[in-house]
Amino acid sequence: MKRYSKLIIAAIIALIFIGTFVFLWQKSQPKEVVYSEFTPKVDTLQRITIITGKIEPRNEVNVKPQISGIITEILKEPGQFVQQGEVIAKVKVIPDMASLSSAESRVRLATVNLKQAEVDYERERNLYEQKLVSADEYDKIRQQLNQAKEELRAAVDALEVVRDGVSRSNASASSTLIRSTISGVILDIPVKVGNSVILSNTFNDGTTIASVANMNDLIFRGNIDETEVGQIVTGMPMKITVGALQNVSFDASLEYVSPKAVESNGANQFEIKAAVTTLADHKIRSGYSANAEIVLARAENVLTVPESAIEFSGDSTFVYIIKGEGQKKEYERKAVVTGLSDGVNIEIKKGLTAKDRVRGPEVIADTDE
Repeated sequence: MKRYSKLIIAAIIALIFIGTFVFLWQKSQPKEVVYSEFTPKVDTLQRITIITGKIEPRNEVNVKPQISGIITEILKEPGQFVQQGEVIAKVKVIPDMASLSSAESRVRLATVNLKQAEVDYERERNLYEQKLVSADEYDKIRQQLNQAKEELRAAVDALEVVRDGVSRSNASASSTLIRSTISGVILDIPVKVGNSVILSNTFNDGTTIASVANMNDLIFRGNIDETEVGQIVTGMPMKITVGALQNVSFDASLEYVSPKAVESNGANQFEIKAAVTTLADHKIRSGYSANAEIVLARAENVLTVPESAIEFSGDSTFVYIIKGEGQKKEYERKAVVTGLSDGVNIEIKKGLTAKDRVRGPEVIADTDE
């Protein structure tokens, strides 16, 4: 019994040894190299560059107050459409004390002058009725009375403007009513009721009450690398895709290329702008991130092969043409003249025909771990 057990164990060890030897021998044998094969085909190639940027209105206007004060009411919200001259907000005036004092003093002085002009007029009128003064002197006194009345009205208006921001004579054009200067969509209202606002002057840009823009006139703004800027000209068509709007693209026309480069991440880039044709069925928002495609070069109905089949050697390019079939296959190295490449396929200007078979890269077989 023990003898048979020893024989069985010895047989198992021998089988393991032989199996290992066969496996290693098979692994050491050179494998047949298999190459992919291509047939040249007629196709249209395009070399496209992708430019990242954003969509924004061509003209965005910041509406600012004409007086300093406090916001008492906001009548509009971001996203609403406003017509030119439509009221967006109301401002309560906080008068400057020096200006208020000066305006009140002017009213008091105008009142005194008016009372004196009325006395002079009554005296002159009595004399004129008694034919003791000429009509010319009477007219001059009456004119002085009218001037005094007008000066008082002007002083009162000035006081009301300083104190209230509006006078009875120009209530329709009140500077306390903040009106939109253009027709468009309100993009932002950065102030709230109770905020203090100041008017624009030499030393300050003033407080922005609202940002308004015409969202029917949009542009794409982005940057293109200096290696490609020489291949674009104004008027070139572009295709704009917006990440927030899936499966939607817009046509655009390049209308501006900056004459000066800006450095970005160590590379020189040039700003471009393109007029966007919007679609009525889609709501475009200012600031959307977008990509623009520009066709830099195009070759129609040309003979092409995959670029992976090309061997580059210095300034020359070669392909391997397949001769024969099966075990008798041979590969003939042949010089070709290439043209436009789209990164996948490349144009063959000379050296191949549509009937040739071209060797591609080696086929790597999947191996089990």
